[in-house]
Amino acid sequence: MKYFFYIACFLSSSLIEAQDKIKIFKGSVENEITEAPMRSVHVINLNRVIGTITNQKGEFEIEASLNDTLYFSYVGYKPLKISVTGDMIKFGNSKFKLTGLAFALEEIILRPYELTGYLEIDVKNVPINSAARYSISGLPNSGYEAGNRNKGAISKALSTLFNPADFLHNLFGKNPKQLKKLKQVRADDEIKNLLISKFDREVLVQLLGIKRIDLEEIIRNCNYSDLFIKQSNDLQFLEAISSCYEEYRIMLGTQ
Repeated sequence: MKYFFYIACFLSSSLIEAQDKIKIFKGSVENEITEAPMRSVHVINLNRVIGTITNQKGEFEIEASLNDTLYFSYVGYKPLKISVTGDMIKFGNSKFKLTGLAFALEEIILRPYELTGYLEIDVKNVPINSAARYSISGLPNSGYEAGNRNKGAISKALSTLFNPADFLHNLFGKNPKQLKKLKQVRADDEIKNLLISKFDREVLVQLLGIKRIDLEEIIRNCNYSDLFIKQSNDLQFLEAISSCYEEYRIMLGTQ
């Protein structure tokens, strides 16, 4: 019985050690229908916040350990999220298939403005972006976007700086994991390259573990306009959150 206990402890410690051991995980990505290799697919290890892309043969290598989650993303294809298993690590060269998204396109007429051909008249008909940004002395960037040009716009921007949104405090101030991931995402070039091409916040949701509605609420409480939320890519969105948090730290005098 005593020997059985020692053996069980040894196996348990070996399993834990194997789980924590980082290895170079190899695999390939192909189209589910044609089975053709897919190049330039972004592969992200969500646990370690590192990314890579597939080569011309659809092959990739990335650091991973047992139970890490890999996230595959390619424009026009359904994202794939898988958990690394022992067999994947043992046998290597796992194949992953991505499914193309079908889009039903309806006929539309793109005619946002009625142009007359007379510059003076046409200029007056072009809508103006009502979002305004206010520069505040002492802050590193151009300031906050107050969202409109009404009389309370400036006070709204300043009030947010001096009374930071609860989301920033709860999601970052009280949760160092999210803050650590925020910094890691900004440091990885491959992930940043992916975020430039994304506008759906799905990768940010997966990486930061924050719901999309909460991400947008953070931006709104930082006084970025709805236009910015709709038109910015995921990297711009991430930088806006990071900038807002850094200014929040400056106002509180924290490190």
